Amino acid sequence: MRANPIRNLLDQGKPTLGTHIHTVWPNVVEALGHTGLYDYVEFVAEYGTYTLHDFDNICRAAELHNLGTMIKIDWANNEFIAQRAVGSGFNSVLFSDVRSAEDTRDCVRYVRADSPQTGGTYGVATRRFAYMGYGGSADYVQALNEIVVVLMLEKKSALDELDMILAVDGVEMLQWGASDFSMSVGKAGQRQDPQVQAGEQRVIEACLAAGVHPRIELNSADGAKRYLDMGVRHFSIGTDIAILYQWWQEEGEELRKALEE
Repeated sequence: MRANPIRNLLDQGKPTLGTHIHTVWPNVVEALGHTGLYDYVEFVAEYGTYTLHDFDNICRAAELHNLGTMIKIDWANNEFIAQRAVGSGFNSVLFSDVRSAEDTRDCVRYVRADSPQTGGTYGVATRRFAYMGYGGSADYVQALNEIVVVLMLEKKSALDELDMILAVDGVEMLQWGASDFSMSVGKAGQRQDPQVQAGEQRVIEACLAAGVHPRIELNSADGAKRYLDMGVRHFSIGTDIAILYQWWQEEGEELRKALEE
């Protein structure tokens, strides 16, 4: 079984840096790998379109450069998608829209082996991560145990159960979701509202106290210092579609002005 690059970094107590992609084109993953700067690529399947074949191809491209892989998935049908993504080779699953400690326990079970020792629901199957073998070996179970479970903390009900969520065995990283949280408290889009900001502060502090890694999404490196000073060491920066849009907007405006002069 292949080593899990994200797991290895967490076990060594090292920081991690990732970035988001919507595209399923493997060349984008390879281009990222050629920079030599990122620890993993996160495919935000929650927002994009894909087939199960794309999962395999994204993981193949990442493995060429020893890039880790994370997938962010919708709440609906999340057990099926999580298990197929893990089978394709994804090292980590980011579960969105978690609302309770019970939801959290389900998320962990989805990526753990269906055995008395681990209490999961992932059974034996012929999958890529098992080198196309039928699976079910001790190595197969160990690979499932090493999948990194990450949760979006983005609902008021989840914040209300934060301490219970952090106590669930197998939860290793939490990502604050200001946009969803603002909507869940009736303040849609008000990411800077004091209630939203206080929620983020509480999540980060509670994670650090509980030994769970807080992760922060940034649009640029400029915003990292505040979180670094708080003790955050895990970041995901930028999204392919946003990067393209910003470049097209800024450069297009400049050239359009020159054409119209």
